[in-house]
Amino acid sequence: MTLVGDAGLLHIALSAPGIARIRYTLDSHFSDKESLMIEQSRPINKVQWTLLDQTEHLELSTDLFVIRINKATCAFSYRDKQGRLLTQEPKRGGKTLERTDVYRTAFDTSGGLESNRGADGLKVRAEGINRYLDRQAYHTKLEFEWQPDEALYGLGSHEEGMLNLRGKHQFLYQQNMKAVVPVFLSTKGYGILMDSYSLMSFHDDAFGSYLWTDVDDEMDYYFIYGPEFDQIVEGVRYLTGGAPMLPRWSYGYVQSKERYVSQEELIATVQEYRARELPLDCIVLDWQSWTGDLWGQKSLDPQRFPSPAEMMQKLHELDAKLMVSIWPIMKDGGDNHREMKERGYLLGNQATYDAFQEEARRLYWQQTHDGLFIHGIDAWWCDCSEPFEADWKGAVKPEPEQRMLINSEEAKLYLDPEYINAYSLLHAKGIYEGQRSVTTRKRVVNLTRSAYAGQHRYGTITWSGDISANWETFRKQIAEGLSFCATGSPYWTLDIGAFFVHNKPELWFWKGDYNGGAADLGYRELYIRWFQYGVFLPMFRSHGTDTPREIWQFGEPGEPMYDTLVKYLKLRYRLMPYIYSLAGAVVQQNYTMLRALAFDFREDVSAHNIDDEFMFGPAFLVAPVTQAMYYGPDSKVLEGTRKSRSVYLPGGSWFDYWTDECLEGGRRVEAKADLQTLPLFVRAGSIVPLGPDIQYADERPASNAVTRLKVYPGTDAVFTLYDDEGDNYDYENGAFMQIELSWSEKDRTLTIGDRIGRYDGMPETLQFVVEIAGRPGACHVSYQGSSLLVREGDLNENVIL
Repeated sequence: MTLVGDAGLLHIALSAPGIARIRYTLDSHFSDKESLMIEQSRPINKVQWTLLDQTEHLELSTDLFVIRINKATCAFSYRDKQGRLLTQEPKRGGKTLERTDVYRTAFDTSGGLESNRGADGLKVRAEGINRYLDRQAYHTKLEFEWQPDEALYGLGSHEEGMLNLRGKHQFLYQQNMKAVVPVFLSTKGYGILMDSYSLMSFHDDAFGSYLWTDVDDEMDYYFIYGPEFDQIVEGVRYLTGGAPMLPRWSYGYVQSKERYVSQEELIATVQEYRARELPLDCIVLDWQSWTGDLWGQKSLDPQRFPSPAEMMQKLHELDAKLMVSIWPIMKDGGDNHREMKERGYLLGNQATYDAFQEEARRLYWQQTHDGLFIHGIDAWWCDCSEPFEADWKGAVKPEPEQRMLINSEEAKLYLDPEYINAYSLLHAKGIYEGQRSVTTRKRVVNLTRSAYAGQHRYGTITWSGDISANWETFRKQIAEGLSFCATGSPYWTLDIGAFFVHNKPELWFWKGDYNGGAADLGYRELYIRWFQYGVFLPMFRSHGTDTPREIWQFGEPGEPMYDTLVKYLKLRYRLMPYIYSLAGAVVQQNYTMLRALAFDFREDVSAHNIDDEFMFGPAFLVAPVTQAMYYGPDSKVLEGTRKSRSVYLPGGSWFDYWTDECLEGGRRVEAKADLQTLPLFVRAGSIVPLGPDIQYADERPASNAVTRLKVYPGTDAVFTLYDDEGDNYDYENGAFMQIELSWSEKDRTLTIGDRIGRYDGMPETLQFVVEIAGRPGACHVSYQGSSLLVREGDLNENVIL
């Protein structure tokens, strides 16, 4: 539907019964540019809708929601089918376009290049810069009148740690500790996706309630009705694409540091994990794997890595994978840089490749393939995928407005101002399409520091950047991850223990509290709490500088800190059937595994502002400990601290994971939180599959290995157990298995449903042990694919677990 008036053109298109696309322009026609974030190959559904012409407004209705359009001002209000207000624009009208000149940069080829190496790697800046007027576009402003009890979540991962965005202000540009995704969700049951790639800002403050974009050809956004968050996320992924399966190993433990310097050190570290029987799936080769100072060259230094193929063979024989750091910026003198320059694929600083050119992306992948992938390397770490951040220097952190200007203006020198937020989206696209073009047997894994809407369809996991080791930062990370995953992007992680551990007063970002590193008992306590939290993230990964991170750096067997790390490391692997089933649900059902409480308790106003707890899948409520209880910096002993924390339990019943004690929710409880105990609760009406102790995620124990199915009663429960081959794309053609597990509270029975589907190598018989929380005994069943019924009375105290 198109509305034509003195103030321009307004178009409403229905992408699905719960999704409306709204475009607005002052020009005589709409832009025909193809969206980078919207999946062009998605099915086009014909949506039934009606239009009523009322006295003062038009009313467009679908089966799920209604848009009312004020005839005088074109102000929109959005309502559900029962007429309840979801959100609205100010009655005077909420859509503003302001013409703006768009300037591009012309580079004087006789001008020099300024290169420097900082804490964030190589930076190259062009001199001899001239600006010219390229075209006109618009600043856009979309205003809202949010409701008093409404909470908003999303916009990506930002270091400030905002969860509920109400009363907040956020700049949206890419930077080391900012990963932008222009989506937010409301507890009123809707979401907004902005199809824009320029600098943006979000306001709900004294200056108003709105989203502003810097450079766009038109205003272009989507209204997505849920009302539940899972339904809104499904709508986001309908538009931007689904997430592919990551390999099973990527849900195991990933060991990293800055940095392993040789193939001998990599192999020796993995061998030590195996000798100590500490589970491990991946080790990471961080920056400077190249020869000398050839920054960004995608090949290994032959002096330190003399036989990459043999190295990979040895790591694979140890059942470990290797992730390698690759960079979009390249120093002159290397073959990769020379090829890019000869073909005209470098941006204006003559160092960063132009990911906006398809042929440049293909060459970048070809270089990655020929220098690294051909040897058997398993995964990519696309570091510095916001290549033009410019404030990573100096002793004083610039003010927020200064930082926004410093970084966005630097990016505009080399990128079209309309697209400065989209570099990592295109960079990830090139890696994904490149790897998929050469094999279907190895799933793409791309750990990237920046993100954008739609990037998840390229096999990416985003991490939160180079953060510092202190308790305040740790606490803010919880909200960061929840905000990111609320946007529909399912995979987020961080540096367990933080990247910077020491304190360097001359650099504002190097603000750790622990100059003693892993020898400092204060840091060890912080690291353990961070590690406990990391168990319940989509990727479980330790990394950082200043101090090593291997488990044995924090003590020896028999010592509390070492043993606690081992306890939680093994817990992650016992949870593998649960976690991998959640991964299957991400693909099959557009699920979100890292969940703000509003995903499951949207109408519980008391849960809206809780930013230090979360749900991990449907079962677990995780409450990380975010303050020191034992030691301060320099191993200072703390006196009189409580060894517990307050936890809000939403309505219903909850089980303490460690004791099976049943607690009533809708209130706060004081939970045990000594060093060995992460407050962890399981929602009544859950079924949790637990595997045996394994050393790596793909390990297949003896044929009689048992999967425990633990039922947490109190209400009916359903859980779908998922499995596939683990590291190829055959699942896209149906090569996967699902078993629906269901608990009837009335009958006190667990049904293990028929096995649906199959895959190569699938065990024909599975061994299950069924337990019921709070009830002694267990029942062993041998499952061959047909439905089985286990009654509470079948539990036998003599079954050995």
